[in-house]
Amino acid sequence: MAESLQAARTKIESARDAVQSDEGASPVLAAVVNEFAKKAKKAVGSSDERVAVIELEQAGDSAKAAAEADPGVSPATRDIVLEAHLAICIAKSKLAP
Repeated sequence: MAESLQAARTKIESARDAVQSDEGASPVLAAVVNEFAKKAKKAVGSSDERVAVIELEQAGDSAKAAAEADPGVSPATRDIVLEAHLAICIAKSKLAP
């Protein structure tokens, strides 16, 4: 699980960087994706992977929704945010039941 969380964190940080450099991205999208990145950093160091993944997935859902709703964000940036969301969904699928 640690590897999956680290891989997700890498994608999430790439999404954050893309949003920050996208002049069309709204401040709301930037704030939501920044929060997603903070949760990713916290999740990697968490002792309770299940809770960390659930919190990270919720932040990812918010980032996905914000990216899809932002009319000014570039398609490439939107895709990177959606890929970051997918990465945490994949990590969640690897959690033991």
